[in-house]
Amino acid sequence: MSIEETHPVSNRGTETDIAAAPAILAPAGNRAAFLAALAAGADAVYCGLKVLNARMEAVNFSVEELVPLVHLAHERGVKVHIALNSLLKPDELPRAWELMDQLQRQVKPDALIIQDLAYVRLASQTGFKGQLHLSTLANVSFSAALPLIHRQFNIDCVVLPRELNVDELKATAAICPQGLGLEVFVHGALCFAVSGRCYWSSYMGGKSGLRGRCVQPCRRRYSLSGRPGRYFSCQDLSLDVLTKVLLEIPEVRVWKIEGRRKGPHYVHYTVLAYRMLRDEGRDPQARKAAVQLLDRALGRPGTHYNFLPQRPRQPVDPSRQTGSGLLIGKCQGPRHKPYITPREDLLAGDLLRIGYEDDPWHQLHRMRQSVPKRGRYYLSPVKGKAPQSETPVFLTDRLEKDLADRIAALEGLLAPPPAPEPAGGRPPAATWTRPRRQSPREQYVSRRLPRKSDARRPGLWLSAETADRTAKARCRDVFWWLPPVVWPGDEGTLAALIARVKRAGGRHFVLNAPWQLAFFRPSAPLDLWAGPFCQVVNPLAIEMLREAGFSGVMVAPELGARELLSLPGCSPLPLGIVVAGHWPLCISRAVTDTVKPDTAYISPRGEAAWAARYGSDYWLYPNWKIDLTPKMEELRRAGYALFVHLLEPVPKGICLKQRPGLWNWDVGLK
Repeated sequence: MSIEETHPVSNRGTETDIAAAPAILAPAGNRAAFLAALAAGADAVYCGLKVLNARMEAVNFSVEELVPLVHLAHERGVKVHIALNSLLKPDELPRAWELMDQLQRQVKPDALIIQDLAYVRLASQTGFKGQLHLSTLANVSFSAALPLIHRQFNIDCVVLPRELNVDELKATAAICPQGLGLEVFVHGALCFAVSGRCYWSSYMGGKSGLRGRCVQPCRRRYSLSGRPGRYFSCQDLSLDVLTKVLLEIPEVRVWKIEGRRKGPHYVHYTVLAYRMLRDEGRDPQARKAAVQLLDRALGRPGTHYNFLPQRPRQPVDPSRQTGSGLLIGKCQGPRHKPYITPREDLLAGDLLRIGYEDDPWHQLHRMRQSVPKRGRYYLSPVKGKAPQSETPVFLTDRLEKDLADRIAALEGLLAPPPAPEPAGGRPPAATWTRPRRQSPREQYVSRRLPRKSDARRPGLWLSAETADRTAKARCRDVFWWLPPVVWPGDEGTLAALIARVKRAGGRHFVLNAPWQLAFFRPSAPLDLWAGPFCQVVNPLAIEMLREAGFSGVMVAPELGARELLSLPGCSPLPLGIVVAGHWPLCISRAVTDTVKPDTAYISPRGEAAWAARYGSDYWLYPNWKIDLTPKMEELRRAGYALFVHLLEPVPKGICLKQRPGLWNWDVGLK
């Protein structure tokens, strides 16, 4: 019996209903998953290239592999979005231009999902005819940003953070300008960190989550007061039956399913489920069938998270399994001959994962035969990786015969691609003028005003306390730092604080998202710097910010030496850099009972971190500082105009570790 016969999906909605309904956007990390999305009836598919996307651990596609798949999707009325949502290092700009040119001529995707503003300029240069969708990694978390993003940066759709609840989504939609769409995640993995505000993996050796190479350190065991646990490992988001509320928000045009590292089974089941919930959501039997499909989709246990503000759910529960896949059993028997007694029937070809990724015995195992429920199946552990008794075993992927047959049928429809359009030429040369070199100065940024003034111009994180206590005479000398995350409920307060500081003579502001320009009038004579949380790493993005009204840029501090030293020579704006102080591992809105402020968490390698709460967010800090001060002379010679020191109070009981603190200076940004 087919999946559709077991869980039928009706298309009885009228053409008008379907046209007005949000599109279901399916993930595809490989060819089989792409075809599974088509087989399930997805409205659109998103996938990445083998380079320059935020899921580099997926198999991904070459341009040549994409051409016949996209052609087949378009024949079936399915749109294709290409994720180019990685930060672009300066030397990658020519390659990015070439890829966009190839995509435009050969693939013709309907949309590009981008994080780096350089792609806005590259799209113009290459004549890209599709839409530009701003990735959730760009952290568009407050509603006032939307008109500016649409007007200033020519964005067609914004992928909103998973952290927003339904009331915040409605408030955001209410200010959404005509012509701009909103995209909302409905299912898939949750990060402990706020979208685009995680540097944890990058701290572990240059593998940046903003570059698609996250090693998922939040999924590992940590020790709190001597008790080991997965204190930062989230369950999966699963809005399931609550998606009916999204149908009341017409500006939400896309329901997005996360999972480009998942297999075709997951893609097929989740797409079928959300089609039911969208088209048949009023039918109790359809809702029940959809939830059953999601339970069998081989993801983690699901949570509604904070979608309902009156009934928020904790995304982290150290007492629950958070391994990806369906828990199928636990290892039994002696370590040299372990076996499982599965809770479900297992099929030949099923993929099992033994233990968690940070277990020394972690491994993948492909089933050689079918095993009935409650049967006994002996594992063949890799030498030296024999699992301990009670190690959990997860079913992570399978390919049922019906789905395999449907994928094979679609494979047979793939046709040779049409001839590509002629090559589009070469990237245009930069046309901007380098700024006049300024005398370098230092800035010390704190959360409280220093008691005594000195020759160095201070920086202050903007808050009610700092705005109230700063004397009018000093206000004009301060660089006022805006928070890296602004939630819808905070934007009115922040706008009032900015207005208060401006009335007191404040003229220097550091914006930690480009969209925070929405709090300032374009004609105001202000000194606006893009802060380090703006993730600026290349001259094209700097040029976009110059045109938007910024007077300087603080580069992303996770860059390596080569990029840091080369940027001033090609930048159209003066540059600053964080050279010392406490930079967070991540910023999180996941207010859980397990994350206690000012308490040390010990990593498996014995490194400590603590959480500090500012506003509604937690900032998780490592117990060592960035320290590029030994490199300041090189940075001065390269042309940096501003050197920033971040001052952060260290809780009692936290012992700072003495280490070089060069971050990615030597290893580079992967």
